[in-house]
Amino acid sequence: MIMKRSGIALPKDYAKWIAELKRRIAGARHRALLAANEEQIRLYHDIGREILQRQERQGWGAKVIDRVSADLRAAFPDMKGLSVSNLKYMRFFAQECPHRTIGQQSADQLPWFHIVTLLTKISDSGLREWYAHEAVSNAWSRDVLDAQILSQLHLRQGAAVTNFRKKLPDLQAELATNILKDPYHFDFLGLGEEAHERDIENALIRHITRFLLELGAGFAFVGRQFHLEVDGEEFFIDLLFYHTRLKCYVVVELKATAFKPDHAGQLNFYLAAVDAQIKAPDDKPTIGLLLCKTKKRLIAEYALSGIDKPVGVAEYQLVRTLPEPLDNCLPTIEMLETELSREFENTEDRGQKQPAE
Repeated sequence: MIMKRSGIALPKDYAKWIAELKRRIAGARHRALLAANEEQIRLYHDIGREILQRQERQGWGAKVIDRVSADLRAAFPDMKGLSVSNLKYMRFFAQECPHRTIGQQSADQLPWFHIVTLLTKISDSGLREWYAHEAVSNAWSRDVLDAQILSQLHLRQGAAVTNFRKKLPDLQAELATNILKDPYHFDFLGLGEEAHERDIENALIRHITRFLLELGAGFAFVGRQFHLEVDGEEFFIDLLFYHTRLKCYVVVELKATAFKPDHAGQLNFYLAAVDAQIKAPDDKPTIGLLLCKTKKRLIAEYALSGIDKPVGVAEYQLVRTLPEPLDNCLPTIEMLETELSREFENTEDRGQKQPAE
């Protein structure tokens, strides 16, 4: 059979074929981008290592780095990344990551300025590796990586009070635990501490992209004030999501007060209704997330111990101060540039041999 589109006769399997062709082209483009990035990171690491070695052997001064930058930019006027500051980042990269890895994470899988962010904002090697792995796994942009470091995601992820290990299979429980945080940061809403539940809910929907980013990878928004009818009575779920990795629905309830045990009972009822009315046979059990203004951990743990369904409890923050730096001794990018320049100048001042310019 021949199908027609825009006056052109097309084979009946054309749609399937073109979809497969698009998939192959997209895959090839992605592989090409990864290969190009790997080549760039390899080049930058080699340049940084050369600078380190020549500094050690020949006592290069800051003026030589300026000259190297000028000569390379003159030779490759269309190429970005050959500035003096970027050459110093390359040197720092080679110094901090001599094997071109960030822990066990290959640096080749990260864009260059993700690497610069990790090197200049985190000094602890273990934390660098953790954020590098999360950035690759979740395809974070540089801005998202920067925001996650600033919000100290490593302290919040997996910190919610849950009963998952008692209510879910081991693998599902571990994954579900790791997707929840405590506290959640909603400072992007522009609301004060006295905001009501409906105000918060409305603001979260207005800023749904930021909200999904704070929730984490895998959350797909289904609806707000999601209608349920049970035995002739109407009920409304604050927010309903589907998690693509957990393969289950996630019910989110907002409470503009401190956690109370009866909140868990209400959420347990909603989960039972979603499992009975909405969940498909191949979906995993629905989980619940109760977001409260504050909570006392032991009260939450006791409350969840008597709940049938998998539930997590976490706090949210509408207004927060900036966290303390991950390391008080960690240099800013500007401090790093100043320090490296001073290093080169001190070497030059000691009278070591400098290559001719």
